[in-house]
Amino acid sequence: MKTLWISAGEISGDLQGGSLLSALRELAPESQLRVVGMGGDELARSGQQNLFRVEELSVMGITEVLCALPRIFGLLRRIRREMERVRPDAVLLIDAPDFNFRVAKIASRLGIPVYYFIPPKVWAWRTGRVKFLREHIRRVFSILPFEVPFYQKHGLGVAYVGNPLVDLVDYEGIKHIQPEHHRIGLMPGSRRKEVESLLPAFAACAQKLAAKYPDLKFHCIRSTNFTEDYLRSLWACDVPLVMEDNADRYRFMRSCQCIMAASGTATLETGLAGVPTLVAYKVSPLSYWIGTKVLKVKWISLTNLILDRTCFPEHIQHEADPEPLYQRMDQWLSDPSHLEKMHRELAELRELCGQPGSARRAAEALWKELM
Repeated sequence: MKTLWISAGEISGDLQGGSLLSALRELAPESQLRVVGMGGDELARSGQQNLFRVEELSVMGITEVLCALPRIFGLLRRIRREMERVRPDAVLLIDAPDFNFRVAKIASRLGIPVYYFIPPKVWAWRTGRVKFLREHIRRVFSILPFEVPFYQKHGLGVAYVGNPLVDLVDYEGIKHIQPEHHRIGLMPGSRRKEVESLLPAFAACAQKLAAKYPDLKFHCIRSTNFTEDYLRSLWACDVPLVMEDNADRYRFMRSCQCIMAASGTATLETGLAGVPTLVAYKVSPLSYWIGTKVLKVKWISLTNLILDRTCFPEHIQHEADPEPLYQRMDQWLSDPSHLEKMHRELAELRELCGQPGSARRAAEALWKELM
């Protein structure tokens, strides 16, 4: 029997890792493959024994990570002890490079081959990390088409498997759902600092919008690692907020006229679902300043990066304050032609992301490596 260690450092990685593991189980039943590691509910449902929970690593921004370093180093020490005990045949990292690079180093020192699914965006910043990947990663499984020539240029083994969100969103299965007039979706993120900076801003924006559009209805798609009570404590306004859980999240997205979302995987999910989205992002002033010096890309939203133009407006730092958010949403609600233009562009996004079957292709490539 083979033992695979999967390390997902974020909720989004757990979601996509769960799909990959489900596909892997079709190729390798439990009698042939044992899977352990770090993950959340989705990986657990797909058959992973979570020795560590993804919620143990829920920080964002450079200064925020610095404050959490003692806890993170403690977690890494525990992971090293468990990896020494389990001695897996391979380690699969999913996204979260700042954390998973350290997991890769632990595995490499133990002589365990390491693979990377959803590799770090070294084409966007910190390009020097490509040297680390060459030294510690046996093969990269890429989900973005423009990544492949970059990794090949730098001498890394890379296989393009397509984007797993194409399968998860399943546009063909939800495209019949029509948006409900004045239903606004909110996706404030999966990290605590992210939610604590964005949800109050969304609430203040909602207060202003409700004064002009009294029939608006706001729905928050709740990340599984936050309780409803916690999210409501950050909704500092008297506009009603309806909570939606992750069940049927893509069907619900389709029912929204538009969405306000934290930058991250969610903005590609909404793009593939065909829903106009305002992208918001806030970190500490120091993290923002450093970001302006090191980022090498024009956009932070994956939808915009894949399209190579601005489709979703990006409200970063002070532009994610209530007034700029209100101005953008008011523009959309008063003139739906802005939303119609985005709908047309999102059809092109779906073409660029390719056909369904990414999880299956990634699972086949990984199982071939394990055999």
